Amino acid sequence: MQARGRSRRSGLQQETRPSRWRQMRNWLIVIAVVALAVTVFRAVRSQREVTEIEAVAMPCTADQNVTPFGDSVLYYDGASIHCLAGGGGIRWSFPVGTGASFAASDTHMVVWSGTQLFIVDRNGRPSYNENMNGQVQFARVGSKYAAVVVGGDTEPDLLIKNLDGTQVDEESEAYTGMLLLDVGFYGEADQYMWTLALDVYGTAINTVMNTFQVGKMNTGVVDLGEFLAYKVLFEDNKLRVFTTQQMYTYDYKAVQDMGATQLVYGWQLIDYDVPERGSAPMLLAATKQLAEGSLTELRVLTGTQDRRYTLPSACIGAGVQGRNIYAVSKNYLYRADIDRQRFFGYALPIPESKQVTKLIGLTSNGRAIVACGQEVYSVQLPK
Repeated sequence: MQARGRSRRSGLQQETRPSRWRQMRNWLIVIAVVALAVTVFRAVRSQREVTEIEAVAMPCTADQNVTPFGDSVLYYDGASIHCLAGGGGIRWSFPVGTGASFAASDTHMVVWSGTQLFIVDRNGRPSYNENMNGQVQFARVGSKYAAVVVGGDTEPDLLIKNLDGTQVDEESEAYTGMLLLDVGFYGEADQYMWTLALDVYGTAINTVMNTFQVGKMNTGVVDLGEFLAYKVLFEDNKLRVFTTQQMYTYDYKAVQDMGATQLVYGWQLIDYDVPERGSAPMLLAATKQLAEGSLTELRVLTGTQDRRYTLPSACIGAGVQGRNIYAVSKNYLYRADIDRQRFFGYALPIPESKQVTKLIGLTSNGRAIVACGQEVYSVQLPK
């Protein structure tokens, strides 16, 4: 009797245990399905929110020297330079006449036409409007000074002015027999300046970089050799000099950091974003792909890091802002976090009959300026 009783209890336990396991398994399945549904819902909702990016048609054409200007956009219609808000509205217009050229920093614009020079602030107010003592080749402007190159191609004078036009420095003999290529300011309050010049009468092609303390003295001279130097930028207290072969690194006084030389042959710098502190991401594209207008690979140099990226499809252009890389194809905008190297795609909200033909640039408030043939659009950048 006792044995049969134990047998019935044992059978009951055998029947109950599988039943409890089935109930537990069913609950686990339900929980997993609910969790999956919530995840999918959130992903779909998130995707819907970030893909609803805005595009605004701009009242300018792609051949009007459209240029990002901080959080605004400049363009020249042959008579006046107009400043547009990111949404396309005109903030101000500045009449300059025909045959003018301009260059801009984030806060100021410098305009030249013949011997005439204008310095204009970000609100469209001129602080200087005078004739120079010769034909203006080109000019550059920073946060405190403007640099003006006047005279003949191989006999240029370099004039440094405050933003009110007061002359604070002049360099003439240093560039005799040389073609000045570019000028820029760096350091706290733009107290230093660099120049790139090409020695046109030497036995071999040679690009020369000079550095100055504005109004005081020459601080350094560097022979960069036969490879064309096309860009100098100042980031993380270093001068980065890009040539078609190498990226060189110098300090304030043009003393080279030999350990920071980087081979960039076959690549070209296309964008960078200098933060208030720390290293700037410097975005490069393959030179051949850039010439063909079909980018499939990108490269980012940041400090000592060198990273490569593969784009989801062929793109027209790319830019970098903060910790994000943006690339534009004919119909899509792609975004990737610099550290994750994974691109997300967003359909461009432009008319279906249009295709992007050029990425003009990025504004500081997170908009991409793109051209579709002659039409120009301002597109909100996803974060």
